[in-house]
Amino acid sequence: MFEKSRRCPLRVVALLSALSGFGMAARQLPTKTPDIHFVPTPQSIADAMLKLARVTPDDVVYDLGSGDGRIVILAAQKYGARGVGIELDARLVEISRQVAREGEVAGRVSFIQGDLFAADISKATVVTLWLSNSVNMRLEAKLKRELPPGARIVSHQFPIGMWAPDRKVHVEDKDLFLWTIPAP
Repeated sequence: MFEKSRRCPLRVVALLSALSGFGMAARQLPTKTPDIHFVPTPQSIADAMLKLARVTPDDVVYDLGSGDGRIVILAAQKYGARGVGIELDARLVEISRQVAREGEVAGRVSFIQGDLFAADISKATVVTLWLSNSVNMRLEAKLKRELPPGARIVSHQFPIGMWAPDRKVHVEDKDLFLWTIPAP
């Protein structure tokens, strides 16, 4: 779970551990059906994604389909970054906000209930994804159009269409892909 420090009380770790089993039966149905159903990113994978993106305190990390918010919360706690989670499910957004408060990073992260295809991501310097092949393919043009040059994108498990990654690493039997938005 989250790095144990004064900024991450054990109750946050316990809360996220309890949420790991959070399933569809307990979810409130959003007005739009998600393309991807929530499965928590393992904490070690979330950390590996942030390391691959070389996240620093100067970064703004956007997690598209942020679920329980663990990636942007970890980015704020461990790397000092700011973060924005975009999630369709209102219940998961509320949980994310609660975990951010308990993790003492609510001032560095925010969570937006909304459609990742409609969200403005232009302020992101890092975008993280764990979606699917088809959703990533649909996002490719948006990422290239909206992200500034130098922004990094890290995807857990799925490539983005035919877009060749700058780097691919294998972590705990999972592939992580990294792309950097080129200068015009």
